[in-house]
Amino acid sequence: MKNPWEEISLADYENHMKLASVMQLQAMNEMMEDQFNSYPVSSVMILGVAGGNGLGHISKDKFSKVYGVDVNAAYLKEVIRRYPDLEGVLECLCINLLNESDKLPQADMIIANLLIEYIGYSCFQKAIRCANPKYVSCIIQINAENSWVSNSPYLHVFDGLEQVHHQMEEKALENAMIEIGYHVINMLEHMLPNGKKLVQLDFER
Repeated sequence: MKNPWEEISLADYENHMKLASVMQLQAMNEMMEDQFNSYPVSSVMILGVAGGNGLGHISKDKFSKVYGVDVNAAYLKEVIRRYPDLEGVLECLCINLLNESDKLPQADMIIANLLIEYIGYSCFQKAIRCANPKYVSCIIQINAENSWVSNSPYLHVFDGLEQVHHQMEEKALENAMIEIGYHVINMLEHMLPNGKKLVQLDFER
């Protein structure tokens, strides 16, 4: 079965995410600056890199290696096109985390933003075990109501995601990470215009 993320165009995804009523692209870009700069690491892996939102904050002085991982090869091609300045540091890997976690290289830190929702806690645990980072920083979406996709003209683009979506809870994520030897060292909340919120949880092994 094809991963539904392979069917969603990057333009539709990003146009939805940056709507004034959604504002997730902008919020995550801001939060990612903090994710990249808070910990003493020289290699980082972004799981679910999509179009590379946030990569503009990467400093080649700090990072010797940046892995961008996604299941959609077209997204990764666009990441490379958008960030020519990161040539020699950025490596894009087309990996389906649902069944190919063992292909992940090791990195000092993993960033996973709005990603665990689509692979579930146990798949995420496996990915972390394979990459073996010291730090993990996640952003999850907490929904104010039943709807997890914000209303927009692009709403039906995401219909196929129902089959892979998991509802997120801060405590459940914390417990899943404790099971594999990581503890919370930081937590931030960012309210969104539609009543949802983004929660950043940082972990250390």
